[in-house]
Amino acid sequence: MASTQEPLVEIRHALRRRSDIALVSKIRCRLLRNFLTNVQHVIFGTKLSLLFPAIILAVFAKVYDFGGPWVFGLSLLGLTPLAERLSFLTEQIAYYTGPTVGGLLNATCGNVPELIISIYALKQDKIEVVKYSLLGSILSNLLLVLGISFFCCGIVNRSQQQTFDRKHADVNIQLLLLALLCYTLPLLLRSSGGASASPGEILELSRASSLVMLIAYIVYLVFQLYTHTQLFKEPEDGDDVSQETPLIGFWSGIAWLVAMAAVIALLSEYAVGTIEDASESWGLSVSFISIILLPIVGNAAEHAGAVIFALKNQLDISLGINLGSATQISIFVIPLSVVIGWIIGIDMDLNFNMIDTGSLALSIILTAFTLQDGTSHYLKGFILILCYFVIGSCFFLSKIPPTN
Repeated sequence: MASTQEPLVEIRHALRRRSDIALVSKIRCRLLRNFLTNVQHVIFGTKLSLLFPAIILAVFAKVYDFGGPWVFGLSLLGLTPLAERLSFLTEQIAYYTGPTVGGLLNATCGNVPELIISIYALKQDKIEVVKYSLLGSILSNLLLVLGISFFCCGIVNRSQQQTFDRKHADVNIQLLLLALLCYTLPLLLRSSGGASASPGEILELSRASSLVMLIAYIVYLVFQLYTHTQLFKEPEDGDDVSQETPLIGFWSGIAWLVAMAAVIALLSEYAVGTIEDASESWGLSVSFISIILLPIVGNAAEHAGAVIFALKNQLDISLGINLGSATQISIFVIPLSVVIGWIIGIDMDLNFNMIDTGSLALSIILTAFTLQDGTSHYLKGFILILCYFVIGSCFFLSKIPPTN
């Protein structure tokens, strides 16, 4: 299985569109020429560029008060290309910083949209939105996208053996099980017989567990980027993307990275602020929108990349995308959200309700059993998709109250 950053590089090459800068190169003013060249590569260098107008429309809908559902829907569409472009920019910066720093940058920025949405939700004291959206990202990666990847790979490549390196998947599964333990203990402590634990005790346990998970994530990065890099490398072939040259300069990449993060922050604020309006207007619960819609739309580019490489029978890359993202959210984004809430005075904990915790536990266990023999076929993928459909139906029919 590829490391977290290597699958992201593969996704960008699948979604990238070759930019024609012949016309721009004729401009005599150097500053204007460089700026337009950057715009050509950053904005129009992706097949998702058609969704960029949604950003302007979201701002327009917010300013002229078109209503919360319009703002929410357009904000989600606008976030879709931004996540992919953020990864593209980290790749460009990595050409100048070297593979180690570049790998750390990719690992850190891989789930920036989810983290920014979480921060804005925490600032508005919408703890349930944070929990639901991050839980939904894990479930969609483990069941929906992995299921579609296995199903498509099995259908298209029936005549070929569909295998992957199981020992790499085991690393991610073990980290996911660590996260599951940390999520389950607060629920068990709250539900234990006799004198039940107070909210303060559950909060302290959650913060301690979050620090443990962040330490595990740091060790995981060291394991992946320093001590066992050979374990996460793809076999080299004739189409080695490492031979490419950067398309934009270092400081241009930094500037665009900051600008993209700012736009993501703006759209995240819009989405979090209007989620209740969208829930009421569309007749869907906040839990369903947060667990199902937010992750699917927000990670559409990453999900598309996983399926693309599954179609090519490159399951190691596809698994690297799905499991790598789920692992990052589980042991980095969620515990970091708890720590950030701790800093700003918001009592964010790991006390998910019974349905959330049970769905996560069964999903991780089912994924572990699915990957145990290192082979794949379309039936495995079909079963994972059905499991996701059942979980989605559960959240569609239920209106789960906040746990806080």
